[in-house]
Amino acid sequence: MRDISRAAKVHNADNPFGGKTVVFGGDFRQMLHVIPKGSRGQIVQASLTSSVLWRYCTVLSLTKNMRLSVDADPAENETIKEFSEWILKLGDGKLSEPNNSEAEINIPKESFFKDRAILCPTNDVVEEVNNHIMDLLPGESKEYYSSDKICPSDTTMIRDNNVLVEFLNSITCSGLPNHVLKLKKGVPVMLLRNIDQKKGSCNGTRLQITKMGENVLEARVITQIESGDSDKKVFIARMLLTPTDVKLPFQFHRRQFPISSCFGMTINKSQGQNLSHVGIYLPRPVFTHGQLYVGVSRVKSRKCLKILIVNGEGKRDSKTTNVVFKEIFQKIRPS
Repeated sequence: MRDISRAAKVHNADNPFGGKTVVFGGDFRQMLHVIPKGSRGQIVQASLTSSVLWRYCTVLSLTKNMRLSVDADPAENETIKEFSEWILKLGDGKLSEPNNSEAEINIPKESFFKDRAILCPTNDVVEEVNNHIMDLLPGESKEYYSSDKICPSDTTMIRDNNVLVEFLNSITCSGLPNHVLKLKKGVPVMLLRNIDQKKGSCNGTRLQITKMGENVLEARVITQIESGDSDKKVFIARMLLTPTDVKLPFQFHRRQFPISSCFGMTINKSQGQNLSHVGIYLPRPVFTHGQLYVGVSRVKSRKCLKILIVNGEGKRDSKTTNVVFKEIFQKIRPS
C-alpha cells in the first residue's frame, strides 16, 4: 500500500495542486482584483481566467438566485424573476448594447427606499453621507482622536521630526479609521479588523453603539451571523493599526477604535453581504467592472432598492454608467 501511495504521489507531482480537486467560488460579474492605478488590461490579466491554471478548470454554474427567492411572496414571483434577469443582464454588460465596457443605462423607476444601508462608489462620498446623517440624529456626539506616529522600523530613513503629526492625522484610506471618530449612541458602525473570529466579530461586521466610554466602546451586533447570535454585546478597545495601501515613503501606526460609521458604505465593502433594503447614491458614476452589479444585487427584490443619481449639474437623473469588462467572460464556458 505504501508503494502504491508513493507511486501515486510521484505520478501527480507535476499536476496542479498535486492532482487534488480544488473548488474555486466566485462570480466574474462582481468586482475584480484591485490593481492600484491599473489599466483595464492589467485588471483583466490579474483575473483567474488569465492564469495558467484556468485551462485545468471546469466551470460549474449555479442555476437559481437564492437571494431573490428566499421567503418570496408567491404574488411577487414574476416581479422577482424580472429583477433577477435585469441584474444578470447588467452584470453581463448586455444592457444598452452595443457597448465596449461602459454603457449608459436607464434605472427602473419602480423602486423605493428605506434606510437600511446606503452604498456609494468612493470613500469620500461615504464620509459625506455619514457626516450628514450623523448631524441629523438627536443626542450628544462624542469625538475620539487617534494617536499617530511613524513606525520605528522606518525611522532609520525618515525621522519623526521630519513629518508633522498634523500630516499623519490628515491621512485617510480604505480600511483605516479616521483620526477623528465622531460617534453617538445608537449609531451603526462597521468593524475594520477581526476582533473575535470564532464569535463572528470580524472585519465587515455591522454593530450599533450602545455605550461610549473613554477607553472602551460597547456595541451590539446587527449583522446576521451564521450562529444566529445577533444582538450580542461586543466590547471594542483601541488597536494599533498599520495601513498597507497608502502610497507613502514610510509606514505609520494609528491607535484608534477599529470602526467607522456605516450609514453609508462603499459598494466594494458591501460585496458578500445580504441587505434587506439598499439605497445607492451616485453623485458620480461607478468606475470599475462589476461595481453597479454588486450594489444592486445586495437585495432580494426591486422594491427594496432605490438609486439616487446626481448629474454634473447637481440635478437628479435616471441614467448612469455601467462598467463591464466583457473580455473577462470570453474564456468562461459552463460544462
